[in-house]
Amino acid sequence: MYLDHAATSWPKPEAVINAMTESVTFMAGSPGRGTHGMSLQAGRTMNKARSTLSKLLGFGNPNDVAFAQNATMALNLAIKGLLQPGDHVISTMLEHNSVRRPLEFLKRTQGIEVNYVPVDLSGQINLEAVKKLFRTNTKLVIATHSSNLLGCILPVEELARLAHEHGAVMLVDGAQTVGNLPVDVERMGIDMLAFPGHKGLLGPQGTGGLYIHPDINLEPQMHGGTGSQSAEPEQPDIRPDRYEAGTPNIPGISGLAAGAEEVLRIGVEQIYKHEWSLTQTIVENLQNLSGVKLIGPALGEPRTGIVSFILENQDPAQTAFHLDRKYGIAVRAGYHCTPLGHAQAQTTETGAVRVSVGYTTQEYEVETLIRAVAELSKG
Repeated sequence: MYLDHAATSWPKPEAVINAMTESVTFMAGSPGRGTHGMSLQAGRTMNKARSTLSKLLGFGNPNDVAFAQNATMALNLAIKGLLQPGDHVISTMLEHNSVRRPLEFLKRTQGIEVNYVPVDLSGQINLEAVKKLFRTNTKLVIATHSSNLLGCILPVEELARLAHEHGAVMLVDGAQTVGNLPVDVERMGIDMLAFPGHKGLLGPQGTGGLYIHPDINLEPQMHGGTGSQSAEPEQPDIRPDRYEAGTPNIPGISGLAAGAEEVLRIGVEQIYKHEWSLTQTIVENLQNLSGVKLIGPALGEPRTGIVSFILENQDPAQTAFHLDRKYGIAVRAGYHCTPLGHAQAQTTETGAVRVSVGYTTQEYEVETLIRAVAELSKG
């Protein structure tokens, strides 16, 4: 039983597998690099993927999305491509290391300044506290849409409004929400959105992207061949070529497009409703177990498909090991690449066990998990 969807969704839809197989079998060409049939077909595949993502995420020009190897690369492009020495950034204590480490690197090498806004035990952020942090040199506000530890949902619309009132750019890490929770970048005021292909979008690992508002010009972090303006020594200005140097992952993007189409077919609202119901069942049954400490939003509060917990007097790694070997349940234990989040959850000393459901998760799997944790909690 697979309950680690926050890391990678599984199993993949048959349409994703078929699309990738067809790509490897019939598309040897690289888009923009030739005029033969396979090269043109590869280009059409990438265009189709961009168009599907624009429908799903609510932006008008499909060329405003740049493909990346994962959300980490997308976040690095957004952060390093925008910030300059002396800029100030407001972020949160819930960020993944994909945000924190680039920021800390720029603090050390370029002298940028960063404030990480604390949250309460349920993951809620104080917007009044955020307001007080803005400065004349505040360039960027960064927030995860949903914590990969707590599952809480942050008020990115309100944060975007504050950012724009102070002349700053809003960057959202959508690793836990794109494909799982309705996202409309234009309506929500999101200027840049980083997302993986292998989680809520149901696609393969090694895929992802970054939506970039048309008024934002990032400095590319990769330079090389694009198939356009090849006689020029500099990276082209046109999108999306400016941010996509080198041969793209056509098989992966084919799978990503098929996964995004599947999400559109099912409906993001339906996916969220299913995952919400399962997490509520988990929280309701675990919260009263002796020796079990739940972290994150309480029963009934908004959250994505993540529930994290600790068993008293048992290391989370040991709990995860027993769930796997004794009950056949795959979960994730440790620090989840978010040490600041664990500091807010008061779990720095231990880490936690993270259970994460997906659209393919069945009720019997959740029921098995609940029985297993109840047995393990008894020692």
